[in-house]
Amino acid sequence: MSGIKVVGPRLPESDEVLTPQALDFVARLNRLFNSRRKYLLRKRVEREAEINKGVLPDFLPETAYIRNDKTWQAAKPAPGLVDRRVEITGPVDRKMVINALNSGASTFMADFEDSSSPTWANVVSGQKNMKDALLRTISFTAPNGKSYKLRTDGKIATLLIRPRGWHMEEKHLYIDGEPCSASLFDFGIYFFHCAKISVQAGQGPYFYLPKMESHLEARLWNDVFNVSQDFLGIPRGTIRGTVLIETIHAAFEMDEIIYELRDHSSGLNCGRWDYIFSVIKKFRNDPRFVLPDRAQVGMTAPFMDAYVRLLIKTCHSRGVHAMGGMAAQIPIKDDAAANTAAMDKVKADKLREVLAGHDGTWVAHPGLAVIAFDAFNEHMISANQFHVRRDDVHVTAAELLNTNIEGGTITVDSIRKNLYVCLVYMEAWLRGTGCVPVHNLMEDAATAEISRAQLYQWVRHKVHTSDGATITPQLALRILDEETAKLAKSGKYPKVQLARKYLATQVTGERFDDFLTTLCYDELVSNNTSKL
Repeated sequence: MSGIKVVGPRLPESDEVLTPQALDFVARLNRLFNSRRKYLLRKRVEREAEINKGVLPDFLPETAYIRNDKTWQAAKPAPGLVDRRVEITGPVDRKMVINALNSGASTFMADFEDSSSPTWANVVSGQKNMKDALLRTISFTAPNGKSYKLRTDGKIATLLIRPRGWHMEEKHLYIDGEPCSASLFDFGIYFFHCAKISVQAGQGPYFYLPKMESHLEARLWNDVFNVSQDFLGIPRGTIRGTVLIETIHAAFEMDEIIYELRDHSSGLNCGRWDYIFSVIKKFRNDPRFVLPDRAQVGMTAPFMDAYVRLLIKTCHSRGVHAMGGMAAQIPIKDDAAANTAAMDKVKADKLREVLAGHDGTWVAHPGLAVIAFDAFNEHMISANQFHVRRDDVHVTAAELLNTNIEGGTITVDSIRKNLYVCLVYMEAWLRGTGCVPVHNLMEDAATAEISRAQLYQWVRHKVHTSDGATITPQLALRILDEETAKLAKSGKYPKVQLARKYLATQVTGERFDDFLTTLCYDELVSNNTSKL
């Protein structure tokens, strides 16, 4: 245990999860790969600086040989990942894990990232829940006495894990005096405890890989996979990783990302909400990329349509899954008309995806699984659509960067809604809850990030609203205070003033942190660690 220091509080799950052997494994990974992780994060900063100089992203000339070689293929689908037509996602709390595995969905992506607030208790208990889920021993009794356990009368969803992105650190664990990479912690603890269990169950350790911005970051994951499999004596290629294409740079490197992970690749996913956020973030200082009200930025926007078409073509040319995006709607119990309208949107979205050639889609709520299955069962009679090659698709760099949305508007109400979403989400996150229903949508970090980035962008460029206002720092802060006061008066949001403090730094057009999670993370850590 030399050089390894846990500074998070001792928890009921600590003895089982944070064993000396597991921590030693995580430390090995961190010592091998953390310096490279930090180097790649510096490369992100350099690429953003180029954008700010007016150099727009493009397909890489140095990797054209990978894109142009039509002969190479990625790994064949792994057991449990052949048919992925409906995937459900959600945080790693015990009740959610049971309900998701029981939902009837093809797979469940247990999320340590955007729908989880990374308190030490959430992170450690989440790892315990993953092990119990694979052992089929997981159960939960609610305060009202209701009990939850895995179903015995039907299919249990295949489990995938989404670790935190390369940009995050786990400041409850120090390796050689530095915070551990959160990605390597989430991956390493799970892999050490669960890889062999998942193999014995006839499947394998499967992952979703978030927030990557280059194929070099995918190469880093591939090296982590190889070292980890070798260390535990598991054949290389047992691990599978699906990459979320949720940054504008990654959209230009889809072939290369699959190539780097090809022995471990399970395809790509349209992480559409983070993708919209990335486009706003990367071009936030360029007035040509100002986007309208968040509700008007949909999948028919030119840059979104081009991204989807390119992703499907790329995946199918390499023999891997092209997964569709998240339906953020949730059932509305007390308004039949509103519920019908919301579910109709889900139906239209899933129909569009399956007809475009996607091999599966995401839902955030079990109530949407049937709708998604209906669309895919009707139009995808095979396990996937790899045969839909989309040879007609030829996407250019200009198409990927075309953010023009005809008829798009921004109003003062757009500002108010974005501020409200940010406040409610950040307040919940600071309390340890990573996803929260807002206006009948399930908001996680990705959707809240769109609202935050838009606020910065609109103020930065002094956008004129369609109702005659100029969006200034003073206007944004005034509305922020109004929305904070309303939430505080309700008595339901105990950390809303703290959320307001952090959000106020982001809405004047001057400071912009890379992620809400990095902006607020130290607040989670500050009162939850022993002194080094």
